[in-house]
Amino acid sequence: MEPTTLRQTLKRGFALSPEFGAGLGITLGLAVVAAFGKTAVPFVTQQVTDKGLLAPGGIDVSVAYGFAAIGATLLIVATLVERIVRIRMVTQAEQGLATLRITAFDTVHDLSVLTQNADRRGRYVSRVTGDVETMRDLMQWTGAAMLVAAFESTIILAVMLVYAWQLAVVVILAYVPTLLVLRFVQPRIVRAYSRVRARSGDLLAATGEQLVGIATIRAYGVHGHMRRDLARMNKDIVAGDTRAGWLGTSLFSTNAAAQSIATGLALVLGTRLALDGALSVGTVVAFAFLVYQFAGPIGWIIEMLAEMQRALVGWRRVIGLVDTPVTVADPGENGTDIPRGHGDVAIDGVRLTYPSGPEVLKGIDLEVPAGRRIALVGETGSGKTSLVRLLARFIDPTQGIVRVGGVDLRDVPMAGLRRSVAIVPQEGFLFDGTIRSNLAYALPEGTDAAELESRALAVFESLGLEGWIAAQPAGLDTPVGPRGELLSAGERQLVAIARAYLRDPEVLILDEATSAVDPATEVRISRALEGLMRGRTSVVIAHRLSTAERADAVAVMDAGEIVEFGSHDELVARGGVYSRMHDAWVAQTR
Repeated sequence: MEPTTLRQTLKRGFALSPEFGAGLGITLGLAVVAAFGKTAVPFVTQQVTDKGLLAPGGIDVSVAYGFAAIGATLLIVATLVERIVRIRMVTQAEQGLATLRITAFDTVHDLSVLTQNADRRGRYVSRVTGDVETMRDLMQWTGAAMLVAAFESTIILAVMLVYAWQLAVVVILAYVPTLLVLRFVQPRIVRAYSRVRARSGDLLAATGEQLVGIATIRAYGVHGHMRRDLARMNKDIVAGDTRAGWLGTSLFSTNAAAQSIATGLALVLGTRLALDGALSVGTVVAFAFLVYQFAGPIGWIIEMLAEMQRALVGWRRVIGLVDTPVTVADPGENGTDIPRGHGDVAIDGVRLTYPSGPEVLKGIDLEVPAGRRIALVGETGSGKTSLVRLLARFIDPTQGIVRVGGVDLRDVPMAGLRRSVAIVPQEGFLFDGTIRSNLAYALPEGTDAAELESRALAVFESLGLEGWIAAQPAGLDTPVGPRGELLSAGERQLVAIARAYLRDPEVLILDEATSAVDPATEVRISRALEGLMRGRTSVVIAHRLSTAERADAVAVMDAGEIVEFGSHDELVARGGVYSRMHDAWVAQTR
């Protein structure tokens, strides 16, 4: 949940990135020193005027030069100290942003499949990258400048009250309209930038989606329609930014008017008081400097207000992402690993209801002894994919327990679960790199190159794929391209199978996929899968009944329930749902 107030944002933001607050007291102390150094200039000006230029006995050059030297020294010191403040802010900001970025990225990985599917992937990318980047200027430059400016304006206001409270009251009254406009404009700027950041996430998501689906867009000739969608989102972003800009301009204009009015009134009233003898000429001149120095920081703060609001909106969005409830919790070090050599699967009374949706699994009971192969068959929407998602613990059941090796999957650390349960999806996904780099994901970190190559080549040989890998242009170092698109669909599947074999899991989950490949590749994939499943507990979503024929048992699913269970021959002889499916399949294939 995103924080809604500045206090909530700062409190939660500093908790997530403690680097932002590291040494903040020292930084604030230095900012005060810099502010005092700058506010000493009006005092020096007064002394130079009253005791040097307008001294009772005539111009006292030594006094004038002396105070001028003091003023110059203070300004140099203030400038150097302010530079130190900026350097400290930049250093801590970079460290804090790095921590926040990594935390947000880790959160995305921890979110369940259901949570991720409820939003477009591009919005997560927008928060981890774009929203974090909007904070950079605030934490590095804008924040430091506003910090110093706030101290300057506060100290200068106090000095003005000491110098001439009558003139100080006039200046304060001149800035009342600015405060009223600020109170009116600020929440509207926040809302405008909130809409802009949301639409920016939509635009990033749509752009990424269209780049991935470019072949479909061209095939159906819908480039114009897609362009109009992007143009509409871009128009919304422009409108939001423009509105925020106009609001910021109105505030800036009000401040400029307040500065002019305050300076004019202070000079008029100050001259009158000087003529009456209530103030010295040096005091009036010094006060004019004070008004100028007061207006500068206030103007800077107002000018940077819009940028600050943009950054705060981004910060809140990142915090909202980090604080998204993790529905599939990792027990971590407190968990229990699945015993090696124990791949039996037990599903007891499992029910599953998706958020705001119907119940998709309705009391599933299923046992798969270790080393056995079970095929899940059923029409689309029968619940097969939901069941294997539970077994992979992409989601947790609404009710019931899923055990592997006698251990409730909710008690298994995620790292241990991924070692024991491997998945070969319907379409093998490969990361941009080489065949070697994609296989490396199956091995523990720190595995040296020689061991990886030796084990990888042994895997290809065990799967009967040594000829295929030898025929690749660069062997294991053959580039696969983004999403593995330099390889064919069948070749991607072969690499995915080899990757799963290299992991050496206790339980294997397969979503059968051989329909998009040529017959020769299909035979190669089928043989590789046989080698992968040999001796392992395997749960296969069977799209072809030839796969079910080779399974030890078949579970027929319909409307979220297992309506039939048994061997292929038993179910065919029973004359039920599976038998009718088999008859239809035989008639179609023949």
